[in-house]
Amino acid sequence: MRMIRIWVYDGVLASGVSGPIDVFAAANRIAAKSPVNRRQPFQPIRWRVESLNGKPVHSASGQTVAVDGRIDARGRADAILVTAPFVADMEEFVSRREQLHALSSALRRQHAAGAVVASYCTGSYLLAEAGLLDGRIATTHWDRATDFARRYPRVELRANEVMTEQDRVLCTGAVTSFLNLALRLVEMIGDANLATTTAKALLIDTNRVSQASYATLLDEHGHSDRLVARAQIRMEATLQHGFRLSELAAYLAVSERTLNRRFKQAVGDTPLEYLQSLRIEVAKRLLEAGHASLEGVSQRIGYGDLSTFRELFKRKTGLTPREYQRRFARHASRNTSSAAQS
Repeated sequence: MRMIRIWVYDGVLASGVSGPIDVFAAANRIAAKSPVNRRQPFQPIRWRVESLNGKPVHSASGQTVAVDGRIDARGRADAILVTAPFVADMEEFVSRREQLHALSSALRRQHAAGAVVASYCTGSYLLAEAGLLDGRIATTHWDRATDFARRYPRVELRANEVMTEQDRVLCTGAVTSFLNLALRLVEMIGDANLATTTAKALLIDTNRVSQASYATLLDEHGHSDRLVARAQIRMEATLQHGFRLSELAAYLAVSERTLNRRFKQAVGDTPLEYLQSLRIEVAKRLLEAGHASLEGVSQRIGYGDLSTFRELFKRKTGLTPREYQRRFARHASRNTSSAAQS
């Protein structure tokens, strides 16, 4: 028997509990009905939903999440699945120091005993609090990347990635990536063929490799450094023009070294890195709005060389500009509907 313990607490997303359970249950049904070639008989996946006090918890949406018992740091487990709080509730979550301490201690003990420890979305904060991500790679919800990097500088954050895995510690990105995480657990403690068959049965996209196509940089700067905010506003206003760090520093009346240092501290990127991401963000919005000319989009964001734009866009988002437009353009659904009616 393979055991996955699902740890919950007040404020988790209810779908982050029920979704993985549906994946595990489907895998068991599929394995029982259509056994895949294996060297050993398939051991069904079992799971327990557990809370610190053994009592039901309330999800972020107010639903009651039933549990099977109390979290036992010494209980046998092949994997611990850490559920996540809602992305907008992180300040409150990290302020619950007693809860964090109890969960962190139990996580460290389970990992030391050989269990896989896995989390999705903002659950990575809990793994970082436990010290399990120090010196390891991790990902989190794309909207919390800057905050996460500031709080946990010893973690090698790869915010664009949908899934990271190192030393039996797994993280996945924004909310619905719990489905990808559940499939990976099926693969690790079951087998790869079963995970693939389950993904097909449940229509889960296993080809998502980047969160970058969903991320947004505009509208909020996400930090309190007024100098850096002024720099960002200036970069947004002069997006079509060439970029010189010396000119930006002179505009802000600071040295290039100071601007680089402050920018890195506040944003996590150098000014040039940020500008590249900003340009791609604006390009994404133009493509979503249905702009047909890639040359026009490229020029609007300051790239005269279309091939350079295409290469950077693919590197940042994991999609070509045309692929991104086909997936996210707002006119796509209307065009599809019109074609169906004509």
